[in-house]
Amino acid sequence: MGRWQPGARERLQQAALELFGEQGFDATSVAGIAERAGVTERTFFRHYADKREVLFVGEEELRESFVRAVASGPAGAPALELVGAALDAAGTVLEATRDRRHARARQRIVDAHPALQERELLKLTTLVGALAAALTARGVPALRARLAAELTVSVFVTAFGLWIADGEDRGLVQLQREALQEVRAVVSGSS
Repeated sequence: MGRWQPGARERLQQAALELFGEQGFDATSVAGIAERAGVTERTFFRHYADKREVLFVGEEELRESFVRAVASGPAGAPALELVGAALDAAGTVLEATRDRRHARARQRIVDAHPALQERELLKLTTLVGALAAALTARGVPALRARLAAELTVSVFVTAFGLWIADGEDRGLVQLQREALQEVRAVVSGSS
């Protein structure tokens, strides 16, 4: 086994996605993932706590990109402007670090497994809390901060779903901006 070859983490991610797609999540073992990636099980556990975590790599970095954008926004910026900046920042990070094909494959696996769907919802709930705290720290009243955080995640989830749809060629940042514009139209009462 190529235990010390570079790129073990990436090979493990690819192997896991392939095996989850071929065999299903439940039928795939850590041993099988490690073997496909050409590493030992021990190497797998150096990178991931369990096979589920392979699907949620980058969660903290994505959350931090949202929060940093809110924290670094201009002084006195309204909540909706901070939301837009956070979406742009996170969308840029995601587009730069995730291949659309990888994202599609990952989402199919999550959608097919209730426990993974639950984990995904927990991830999104944690993101809402972090965004609400960041907005509150910027002086946005608590209720408005919570609503803005929920809105941000809703726009992100909607745009992400469009981004990974078969045949879609627009970028995630563009789709998020379009979705946020639709929210503005709903709030203003535009048709």
